[in-house]
Amino acid sequence: MKQKIVLIVAILAGLLAAILTRTYLSSKDAELETMKKKWKEAHGTMEVLCYVKDVPGGTALQESDLGTRVVPESGLRGQALTKNLASEIFGRKIVSGHREGELVFWSDIEGGNPVGSGLANDIRKKMRAVSINATGAAAVSGMVKPNDHVDVIGTFSFPKPGADDKVVQELVTCTMLQNVLVLATGRDTAKTASAFNFGGTSYSTVTLEVTPREAEMLVFCEQIKGRLALTLRNRSDTTYEKELPQVNFDKIREEIEELNNKRQMEIGGAN
Repeated sequence: MKQKIVLIVAILAGLLAAILTRTYLSSKDAELETMKKKWKEAHGTMEVLCYVKDVPGGTALQESDLGTRVVPESGLRGQALTKNLASEIFGRKIVSGHREGELVFWSDIEGGNPVGSGLANDIRKKMRAVSINATGAAAVSGMVKPNDHVDVIGTFSFPKPGADDKVVQELVTCTMLQNVLVLATGRDTAKTASAFNFGGTSYSTVTLEVTPREAEMLVFCEQIKGRLALTLRNRSDTTYEKELPQVNFDKIREEIEELNNKRQMEIGGAN
């Protein structure tokens, strides 16, 4: 009799544990779905065209070359081609080769977007176009091109107290803006860039799409003789890194070994 009672209790305990586990997992699934919904409401998503296989430069695009992906709307709206535009690019050649999974931009297509002319039509509402001096290494050896996304890094000379209460100048570098759309390089936009230029181009200015406040900062930085440089992003990378520090000589001495060790660990993990 006792054995039966123990068996029944064990079965009931097992059932209770299973019910509680299922309830817990269901609540976590619901929590995850809620988080996804909130993220979509905050950032938005859209369905855009992508390459479904490696496509060499000069290829006349066919329906079999393209598929779709759902991506964050932030930073890509008005730039990546949406699903409804597929028929407009069939039969048109691409400027350079692309890998499977990469998004399709008007800058990929010879002749660019046939609709609209002039840079003003390419600027989103509430945004502004501002040009900065960037050439050579500051523009990734001239590899930055229209429709790319970049981070803007500035180096400035700031006064600080030195020995004997004398004011000395200290060089400081910091990341000012992240994930900024390039509207033009020199006078070339996505619509006017040469379809046959596969390498770097020669230009002395890069035009960025920024908010009015960001435009003020960039103009001020150039007025105080600050040096601006661009770092190029992967087209699909819309990440934002918080709390990037200002860098000076002391910061380099303190963190260079740690940064190198971290980098080697990440490389090892990737392999």
